[in-house]
Amino acid sequence: MAQTTNQPKPRRRAPGRPAADGADLRERLLDAAIACYVRQGIAGASLRMIATEAGTTPALLHYYFGDKQQLQEAVAQERVLPTLGIVIAEMTSAGDDIAAVIAAFVRGVGKAVASAPWLPPLWVREVLCEGGALRGLLVDTIVPKVPALLVQRLAQAQRKGGLNPDLDPRLLVVSLVGLTLFPAASAGIWKSVFGAHDVTPDMLHQHTIALLDRGLELRDAK
Repeated sequence: MAQTTNQPKPRRRAPGRPAADGADLRERLLDAAIACYVRQGIAGASLRMIATEAGTTPALLHYYFGDKQQLQEAVAQERVLPTLGIVIAEMTSAGDDIAAVIAAFVRGVGKAVASAPWLPPLWVREVLCEGGALRGLLVDTIVPKVPALLVQRLAQAQRKGGLNPDLDPRLLVVSLVGLTLFPAASAGIWKSVFGAHDVTPDMLHQHTIALLDRGLELRDAK
């Protein structure tokens, strides 16, 4: 007579969240997406490439984000916009003095870059370059929150005599972006060319404020 054994039956995975994920997997996938976006561009970064970067599978990437477009939107909403929110917070806390507002913008960009070093190269690749995938995000979402608001503040200060009357507030915002994001994006080049590896973010901030203070005829810029 054959003996019966009480071997446990294999357990089936319950439906729902994959058992292989950890608490930080979704965040890791977003970080991996940004890393691939910076190296390959958004158009060139496949879901498989991003999954490999995160050390997981395309199936899990699909589970959390669906398709490539949904992942891109998640990166924009959960990484790009909150990082730019640092700049907005600095400007909001600066009060009404235009010198303080401009200093806050410069300081805010510095803090944003420090918290997200990927921001300058991603900005160059996906906003400045023709066909960049984040250009629409800039025009539709970011511009009303930062550049357009800054133009209004600059124009108001100019009407009150607190800003050089020869300047165009719109072009001034372009200059401010160029004086903050471009040095961050090209730091590897100019630090090597000029042997300027000793230049810290704080030194760059102070330099930019001093430069603006002379050209804009600002008062009490901090």
